[in-house]
Amino acid sequence: MSRETGSEAQQSQGAQQSQSGTSSSSSGSQSTSQSSSSSGTLSSLDTLPTQELPSIPEDQESEELVPQPWGRLFALGKGFSNCDCVNDEYWFGRDKSCDYSFSKLGLSETGFYQNYSKKHFRIFREMGPKNSYVAYIEDHSANGTFVNRQLIGKGKRLPLTHNSEIALSIQTNKVFVFSDLMVDDQLVFPREFREKYIMSKTLGSGACGEVKLAFEKSTCNKVAVKIINKRKFMASGIRETNPAFNINTEIEILKKIDHPCLIKIKNFFEAEDYYIVLELMEGGELYDRVSRPIKMKEATCKLYFYQMLLAVKYLHDNGIIHRDLKPENVLLSSSEETCLVKITDFGQSKILGETSLMKTLCGTPTYLAPEVLNSLGTAGYSRAVDCWSLGVILFVCLCGYPPFNEQNTQLSLKDQITRGEYTFIPKEWKHVSDMALDLVKKLLVVEPSKRLTTEEALEHPWLQVGTEMTLSQILDHLEQTASMSLSWKHDDLAAPCCVPNLCGMEPSLSCCIQNRVASSLSQQANAVSVAHGFSSFPVLLVFSSCNGN
Repeated sequence: MSRETGSEAQQSQGAQQSQSGTSSSSSGSQSTSQSSSSSGTLSSLDTLPTQELPSIPEDQESEELVPQPWGRLFALGKGFSNCDCVNDEYWFGRDKSCDYSFSKLGLSETGFYQNYSKKHFRIFREMGPKNSYVAYIEDHSANGTFVNRQLIGKGKRLPLTHNSEIALSIQTNKVFVFSDLMVDDQLVFPREFREKYIMSKTLGSGACGEVKLAFEKSTCNKVAVKIINKRKFMASGIRETNPAFNINTEIEILKKIDHPCLIKIKNFFEAEDYYIVLELMEGGELYDRVSRPIKMKEATCKLYFYQMLLAVKYLHDNGIIHRDLKPENVLLSSSEETCLVKITDFGQSKILGETSLMKTLCGTPTYLAPEVLNSLGTAGYSRAVDCWSLGVILFVCLCGYPPFNEQNTQLSLKDQITRGEYTFIPKEWKHVSDMALDLVKKLLVVEPSKRLTTEEALEHPWLQVGTEMTLSQILDHLEQTASMSLSWKHDDLAAPCCVPNLCGMEPSLSCCIQNRVASSLSQQANAVSVAHGFSSFPVLLVFSSCNGN
């Protein structure tokens, strides 16, 4: 098959078109020739002597002449941009002659660039049965092209279906998700939602619905959409237990919850189901991180736990008890060891009532507090339940195994938890400091009133000294993600000297970090609370994707 080499202008045109959000069908591959000949067609109509033709409005004329894409590639990989498929064939690779040239995007700085071939793959469409087009992807690379984790094979092709993920070189290096604009599956979603978002693939499922990937039409930014099945929601009995409950009111309350270590709700729509739009977290769950064969460094555990404490303290200060804290509900901003964390599903108890909690009770309640198990989730309990769960999470992070497990043949899981008798394997703790273990013990106290609060935990000596947990690390990470939105809160601007010396560092270095904090505050024209050790440091506002990427 002969083809035209792509130009930089064509690639730019595709990027501009991707912002339009249009989804009507393409008129064919020769879009350039159609555009140039259209004025001649209008002139021939003007020669008809029978009657005067009404003039065509300028904006309507230009709209009719713009070729419409039949497919759209939404960028998933860092440095990649969206691409609209208007012509019948597109080549992708490092070569500058490719329609979508990796070299022109500045991808040479990314880690996988040298693994990409000059002509890595092509996407094209051919006429199929019943005069309909079929889209294909064809691999031309040395290191592989994957569709939904399946290797295509050099010289081979696979059909490219709606919501297919494309990865290059390795399965996990996802760079695009393909949207077939000939498949109009958006009509099942509310009109108000469709005006702002394009729904994509399913990310995971939860107690009362599912979570999907979506793209903002105005920016093409990725978001997560939690769809709550209204039937299941009604069946949960929340309206019977609380007749005054109004989900719209609760959502508005949760939208005002604005802490850098908590998921931010962006939007809400109600139709046959509930649609909650949240920012997307792409670094995976803490559960995946602690499940690795190699244990996390203590300094890394400290960095993560510190952020979790700040988030839970903020919730408690705003009258919200999470009640279901676990590694699956702690999400990471990146695959890097030094990264930011977010707590998800903090408002689920207010929206879904006891549904999520009862699901945990019916499963393996490893992270639930003794008082929750004793009441079977039916009695009232205090914010201390979250502090217990934080203690269990810290235990797992430090040693790599849960404190309470069903492998203990002497006691049932419930008895282990309600008695506070956790499994201690000395060899797994030999590299953990005594101060870290002390904090764990003071959180895993059966009597709620004797358990450390979030405020007390933040004052624990383990969080005041360390080796790598520094404000400098956090600020460095913020600089790397400067393009993302930041949230700075003004609670009580204290003098720079109030920032604790978390690393036991020399005063000169500590002063340097304090100056960086003050400088950042000045640049943002806002202030940040430094109570309890910089308790509202700025980070990304993102959301979970349940159990999938």
